[in-house]
Amino acid sequence: MGEAFEKLRGLCATIYDLVGANEVLSWDEQTYMPPGGGEGRARQHATLERLSHELFVSDKLAEALEAAEAEAAGLDPDSDEAGILRRLRRDFTKKRRVPAEWVEEFAQAQSLAFQVWRKAKLDSNFKAFQPELERILALRRSYAQFHTPQGSLYDALLDDYEPGMTASDLRSVFGELRPRQVQLVRSISESKAKVDESILLRPFDIKKQWDFGLEVIEHLGYDFRRGRQDEAPHPFTITLHLDDVRITNWSNAEAFGSILFASMHEAGHAMYEQGISPALRGFPTLSGAALDPSHSVSLGIHESQSRMMENLVGRSRAFWKGYFPRLQAIFPSELEGVDLEAFYRSINRVRPTLIRVEADEATYNLHIMLRFEIELGLVEGSLAVADLPEIWREKTQEYLGLTPPDDRSGVLQDIHWADGYIGYFPTYTLGNLIAAQLWEKIRQDLPDLDRQIEQAQFSDLLAWLREKVHRHGAKYEPMELLHRITGQRLSAKPYLQYLTEKYSEIYELG
Repeated sequence: MGEAFEKLRGLCATIYDLVGANEVLSWDEQTYMPPGGGEGRARQHATLERLSHELFVSDKLAEALEAAEAEAAGLDPDSDEAGILRRLRRDFTKKRRVPAEWVEEFAQAQSLAFQVWRKAKLDSNFKAFQPELERILALRRSYAQFHTPQGSLYDALLDDYEPGMTASDLRSVFGELRPRQVQLVRSISESKAKVDESILLRPFDIKKQWDFGLEVIEHLGYDFRRGRQDEAPHPFTITLHLDDVRITNWSNAEAFGSILFASMHEAGHAMYEQGISPALRGFPTLSGAALDPSHSVSLGIHESQSRMMENLVGRSRAFWKGYFPRLQAIFPSELEGVDLEAFYRSINRVRPTLIRVEADEATYNLHIMLRFEIELGLVEGSLAVADLPEIWREKTQEYLGLTPPDDRSGVLQDIHWADGYIGYFPTYTLGNLIAAQLWEKIRQDLPDLDRQIEQAQFSDLLAWLREKVHRHGAKYEPMELLHRITGQRLSAKPYLQYLTEKYSEIYELG
């Protein structure tokens, strides 16, 4: 590549730096900002969002992109440069449809909604959050209309997180998953093989849990020279730039595992970002409704990395063969009389829960289906924001057989809607499916993977993920990347097989 491409890189680098600065403000907002700083922070977000948007959709960048594309004629389509140009063209086309005034208003609404949501959740008071969510929803609906989707308005929102995916596609995926998972949960509930989950409810010191999680994710490959973990109301990963990828966790310790698995989940996201090729550095891509320094191909691919670390690694027997002795050394009295097999089974117990992030693997997707149905109704106008607490209670009872006693454990439990992330939730289930497909391929390529995990050796696993997934960033469309790696289209079969085999063994199902 020549002069035109380097000119485009320089323009994008300025945008990337503006977005990164805004992400620093977002990280601070959710970790250390004083409660009174919300209104001023919202204005700062709005200003930086507008500036970065205006630069990205400017005639100057349009001309630079066109010149770089002409310069790249005949370039190998698998090259980093060709991938960068494809993604920039896609994102530029989408962003040019969105007025700068909308971007500024939405950024301010996001920031203010987060502040209100945090207090409303503490107070379990949905009515306090309702006006903010109504504003967010109205803005997201108007955003969808900028893109004149052929199907549901929801398609335009989903496409930001999972390019090419539609609401119809999701209905098909969930239609395949729902009956199989409901039947699995029913079989488990009827099984005579019970799991002692009281093991997890003993008083495990929070600080020790936190430190154990840090130890584990450092072993996995999270680079603390280029990241850190802090406390926040809801765990998240944020990329300030590729050499500063931070994660957060919460100190919720009602049961052992909440802190550890949140660390492993977020580390999966962060290691993806840390593993992106340096050649892609400085090029912003679309994430949600705003520019973000993340270079990920899609949130489904991203979630495959986090769900893989949290579940396929973290809840495996091989993992606990390696780490249970260490945990016993940290918590000798709490784990007195508990053997490895009992602990492994307790970590994998199946019990419907009100809280999504604490859900077991067998019931987790039911939480996502519930949210997808609600989001779809909100966007298409068949559901009203004011009715959400009751709708949430009804659907939780329908899907999980539970009824939330309050808004905190019901409709207010997730941060996503406060952040404006409507269309995001389905990517968790897509991540589960993709993770299982990748895991099949990993086990073929690394036949001694279990032995390595038992010995807390993750270098070969991380190297595989770096080579096959991480380094490519957003070069390819998500389903193209999956096919390149596995030779398969998206399929629920490996995931359902994994769940069935695992829980048939634990619960002695016929």
